[in-house]
Formats: sequence, structure tokens, C-alpha cells
Amino acid sequence: MQGQHADPPARTRRTRRPGGHPVRLRDHHQPPARLSSGGPVRQQVAPVRRSSRAERGAPPVSLPDAHAGPGRRADWAPVATTAGVFQLVPVEPERDLATISRWMNDPAVAAFWELAGDAGVTAAHLAPQLVADSHSTPWIGVLSGTPMSYWELYRADLDPLARHYPARPHDMGVHLLIGEGQHRGRGTGTTLLRAVSDLVLDHVPLCTRVVAEPDISNIPSVSAFLSAGFRFSAEIELPEKRAALMIRDRAHRTRP
Repeated sequence: MQGQHADPPARTRRTRRPGGHPVRLRDHHQPPARLSSGGPVRQQVAPVRRSSRAERGAPPVSLPDAHAGPGRRADWAPVATTAGVFQLVPVEPERDLATISRWMNDPAVAAFWELAGDAGVTAAHLAPQLVADSHSTPWIGVLSGTPMSYWELYRADLDPLARHYPARPHDMGVHLLIGEGQHRGRGTGTTLLRAVSDLVLDHVPLCTRVVAEPDISNIPSVSAFLSAGFRFSAEIELPEKRAALMIRDRAHRTRP
């Protein structure tokens, strides 16, 4: 999934497409009808991979403004979920860098995020999101008092993703990875996707929908988004992957 700073030169570029990962299901593409009509394949969220940002020159759908979305100082209270009490906490590199770097070096995560390496690789990835004018913000997901996931919330209409779908002003996008393996394949990802998209819709009044674009061949991730209240909107071609555009609309939101 994409979503760093809206200025392409400021982003970390990664272009390699990994193959052969058992969750990624590289050679098993599913048509949109199968994705939109069936139930969840597995209650699991694979680490969601960010796509490359090689394009230049095209303007974003919206101009930067004072309502860019949740800032790094957003104070969102913990929320009760069926998986436990969950809270998004702004990333603080001094505190979180080692943890995020460890997650990025987990082979299951590295296959999608392509940020394995020493802590400097992770620091370089975080840096563009920590500047004042960034439209992407990094977060640690804390479940029952324990850090276990990494999230990025970003203005999709200010991101190059907006060139690939009919973006609306103040669309918010989401990326995530489940860093701790014991929380994978248990339905936790679906639960937290719903909780985080609820937080966005509750706290960003100008946002009318939350979007995501997992690889269309990543059936477990697409299934988790569907189970979390997102709908399959379209199949879109991004610079390095064919993606399922998933949308959760404020107008159609229902609580579990």
C-alpha cells in the first residue's frame, strides 16, 4: 500500500516485486466478482505491502489545507474491541524505531514491505512522514497494552494513488502490518481494520470514506477488508501491482 509524503522525490522508492510468498498467492489472481460476492477466505491479514511511487508531475486531486487529517499529536482514546482494548499511538522514533525495524525484518513482513535491513532503513522510511507538512502519519497499534502493529494513515487525495481512482477530497487511506506473529490468522486484523477506520471516520469530519488497495492476489488481506466493512470498488493498475480498491463509506457504515 502506498502513502508517504505527497511529493514523490521525498519518498522511499522500492520497485522489486517479491514472488513465491505463500500468503501473497502471486500466481493465483481472482476476478473481481469472486472477491465481492464471497465470504471471507480466512480471518487473517497479511502484512500489507506499500506500492512504489515512481510517477512524477501530476498534481494531487486536492490542494494541501489545514484539514489534512489526523496529525501526529492526535489524541485518540483507547477503544474496546473483541480482540482487546486497542489504541493508536503516534510513532516516536526514539521509542519505537527498534520495534518497527524488528517487524520489518520479519520475513512475512519483509516480503510485502521490502524494508528489511538495519534500523537506518526503517528510519529513512519514517522520516518523510514525520515532517510538519506530511500528509501521511505513522502509528503504533497497541493491543491490551502491548505494541503489535504498525499503521500509516494518509490523505489519499494528496497521494499519487489519486491518479488511479476517482478520488474525492479528504479521502483517507490506510496501510498496516501486524508485527507480532501470534496475532496473525486469528481475525485480529479484521477487528482492528474496522476499529481504525471507525476512528478515522469519527475524528476526521471532512473524510467521507476510507480507502485501501491491497494486492488483488492477496486474498486473505482482501477478505479481511471485506469483513471489516469495506467494499470492493474496482481493480486498479498501480505502478508495481494490480490492486483491489477497497472503500469503507461513512454513509454506509454499520456498527458490529
